[in-house]
Amino acid sequence: MIRLVAFATAWLLLTYNAAAADLTFAVTEGVTYYQTNREIQSRFQPLADILSGAVKRPVRIVVVSAYAELREGLDHQAFDIAFVHPAHVALAAVKAGKYRSLAWTAGYTEYAVSLLADKNSTYAKLDDLRGHTIVSPDPDSITAAMLRALLHERGIAPDAVTIITTRYQDAVPFYVENNFAQAGATAAASVISAWTAKGGKVIATSRPLAVKQLIAAASLAPDEEERIRSALLSLAQTENGRHALASLGYRGFVASNREAELAAIAWLGL
Repeated sequence: MIRLVAFATAWLLLTYNAAAADLTFAVTEGVTYYQTNREIQSRFQPLADILSGAVKRPVRIVVVSAYAELREGLDHQAFDIAFVHPAHVALAAVKAGKYRSLAWTAGYTEYAVSLLADKNSTYAKLDDLRGHTIVSPDPDSITAAMLRALLHERGIAPDAVTIITTRYQDAVPFYVENNFAQAGATAAASVISAWTAKGGKVIATSRPLAVKQLIAAASLAPDEEERIRSALLSLAQTENGRHALASLGYRGFVASNREAELAAIAWLGL
């Protein structure tokens, strides 16, 4: 019995240590577009395989859909690295000193919120919306956070407009078309393009931000952090890297800019 207990204890310790040796890669793709966790896992697996080769240890993907769960995990540095779409969540972790920026996602470094209005409306600028209603995606989305920052920047008090929300960005035009809101906030290029193609107006645009960040825990060894960063920035130069990017649907990753991140932190009021 003693030998059996000793064996079981040793097995549990071995299992724990093996799990602890994994590099935990959290992925949060945002709440305003619909994807299943299985789809997200599949898209990111080729990238995880490349990062595993870079750090010479297993990389385990953890899909974190709930922002509250993501914030808690980042606060406790439960993730070695994280791909975070809601920039305000990633930047809050960077501001707290618990994470450092690894890279930005190419093609998402100039993300700007546009306010859409009906082509026949009298609204021509942001000030015209005082006393009226704006529809926004999920209140904890980066789009909603940027809308609030835009209103503050333009001197429009929170109670000067009514903000209603819908979860998905592509639902925003419906609210404007049916006069449930006088303007709609979106940063989805496809939504904006379709709106303007029909003659719809864009009456205001926010400053641009990088919104899909890869960040590393401050506790991650500096040499591993550098190997991961190098692997990310060089993906387009190898066949496996190009395959990973095709799976992700992204063009690549670019070096982050510390000054731009600090400016974004201040603008968003983090």
